[in-house]
Amino acid sequence: MSGKPSNASKPANRKADRRTRVTVLVALAANLVIAAAKAVGGLAAGSPALLSEAAHSVADSLNEVFLLAALRRSRRPADERHPFGYGKERFFWSLLAAVGIFVMGGCFSFFQGFEALRNGTEEKLSGYVAGLIVLGVAFAAEGVSLARALYQAHRQGGRDRLRDPALRTVIAEDGTAVLGVSLAAAGMLLHMATGQIVWEASASFAIGALLVYVAYRLGRDARDQLIGEAAAPDAAERIRALLREQPEIDSVEALYTMKVGLDATLVAARVDLVPGMDSERVEEVAVRIKRTLARRVPEAGEIFLDVTDRPAQEARESPAATGERGGA
Repeated sequence: MSGKPSNASKPANRKADRRTRVTVLVALAANLVIAAAKAVGGLAAGSPALLSEAAHSVADSLNEVFLLAALRRSRRPADERHPFGYGKERFFWSLLAAVGIFVMGGCFSFFQGFEALRNGTEEKLSGYVAGLIVLGVAFAAEGVSLARALYQAHRQGGRDRLRDPALRTVIAEDGTAVLGVSLAAAGMLLHMATGQIVWEASASFAIGALLVYVAYRLGRDARDQLIGEAAAPDAAERIRALLREQPEIDSVEALYTMKVGLDATLVAARVDLVPGMDSERVEEVAVRIKRTLARRVPEAGEIFLDVTDRPAQEARESPAATGERGGA
C-alpha cells in the first residue's frame, strides 16, 4: 500500500530553487571575473599563492555549472524508469563539485607550493602590488557572494536549509575563497617583506589543505545521500510517534526511511493493527493513515504501509528499524 502527499509545498520548493539559482549565478559571475584577474596578476607577479587562488576560482566556476545542472535536473518529474523521481541528481552533481574542488583546487595548490620551493620566483614589486590589488578586489567580490548565500540560508531556515547541497556548496566555496584570499595576501606580503619564497609556498600549501578538507566534507555528505541516507532522527521519530497515535495501530514493528531528494523521503512502515478488522476496513484505515502522515509530514514523498504479524522483537533488531546509520 502506497501513497503520495499533496503538492502544496511544491510552489514553495520551486521558489526556493529560483533563489538558489540566482545565488549560484552570482557566485559564477564573481568567480569567472576573479579567476581571470588572479591568473593575470599571478603571472605578472610570478606568485604561486596567487596562481593557486586562480586555480581555486576556476574550480569554483566549474562547480557552479555543476550546481546549475543539479538544480535543473533534480526537479524533473518521476517517470517509468525513475518512479521515485530525480531528486538524487542534486546529490550526484554536488559530489562532482566536491571532486572538482579537490582536483582543480587542492591538488593544483599543492603543486604550486612544491614548484615555488623547488624553483623559487623572481621578485617583481610592481607585479606584487598589482597582485595585492587583485586580491583586494577578489575579497570584496567573494564577500558579496558569500553574504548573498548566507542571507538566503537565513531566509530559508538557517542551518536546516543547509541540507540543500547546492546552497551548502556555494557557502562552503565562498567562505573558503574569502579565507584563501586572505592566506594568499598574507603569503605575498611576507614574501615581499622577507624575500623568502617559503611564505608564499606555505600559503599555497595552506590553501590546498583547506580545499582538500572542504572537498572531503562536501563529498562525504553527497556520498551519504547518494547511497540512501535515512531521514534525520527527529523526522523519523515524528513519523513513528504519528503512527503510534493512530487508534487502529496496535504497534509499529519497523520503520524504514530513505531520502530520495532534497524535499522527499521514502517512508515504509511495518505495523500491527488491532484485531477484529475485516479486509475492507483495513484498506480504509491504511488510506486514512497515509493521508494523515502525508499532511503532517510534508517531506514524506512516498508512503508504504505493510500490515504484518511478524514478531516485534525480530523487526526491531533490523538496522533499518533501529535507525543505525553508517558513514566515515
